[in-house]
Amino acid sequence: MRFDIVTLFPDFFESPLQSGLIGKALSKGIAEVYLTNPRDFAADKHRRVDDETYGGGAGMLMKPEPIFAAIESLPILPKREVIFLTPQGQPMNRALFQELSGYREQLILLCGHYEGVDERVVEHLVTREVSLGDFVLTCGEIPALALLNGVLRLLPGTVAKEDSLKYESFEAGLLDYPQYTRPANFRGWDVPEVLRSGNHGEIERWRQQQQLQRTRDRRPDLYDRWLALQSPPSEERDRGPQTR
Repeated sequence: MRFDIVTLFPDFFESPLQSGLIGKALSKGIAEVYLTNPRDFAADKHRRVDDETYGGGAGMLMKPEPIFAAIESLPILPKREVIFLTPQGQPMNRALFQELSGYREQLILLCGHYEGVDERVVEHLVTREVSLGDFVLTCGEIPALALLNGVLRLLPGTVAKEDSLKYESFEAGLLDYPQYTRPANFRGWDVPEVLRSGNHGEIERWRQQQQLQRTRDRRPDLYDRWLALQSPPSEERDRGPQTR
């Protein structure tokens, strides 16, 4: 998969792209990341990428010309998305990461600054708007890095033990269960006995119970959604079991 990050601050990504799973995945050729600075495509001698907004208002807006020129300079793969990172976009979640990792060959991530970008960029260039959450940050580089990480870790070969992806938080609509490692006793706090029992059936039941309890306590919204998915439609319940 190819990632093209359009950013005014390419240096922001220097360390993250060399560290941890991202660095290993890129070194193995699982994905490629390219950084493009719109300032390199500014037409005036001052390389200006922002201007005042029509109609007045506080702050500056990113101009359309450098952004269009920057993105139009990139190669075009058959299956691609041009994603603008903005608080007005759809929230990031695992379902989005799975969709992008499975059905896209190229993700172009546009990082906004100032008061955002000229609306013509959104209307005629962007294919999807994505948000890190219901809050405003100083730049789009932070959510771009989060999206890159979330998608890249789902690509085959990034995570050494791919089975671990099946049991993490949100995979089954529930939060993850608590986990422990050695020592069995630390400052008087013991690892639960069931985890040391060697009884895999009991361990599995304990983990499921912990997932349910943790989700119900910490994220009742997720728990209610999970419950709704477990229940058959009301018509089926009313009909009861069918016989032939």
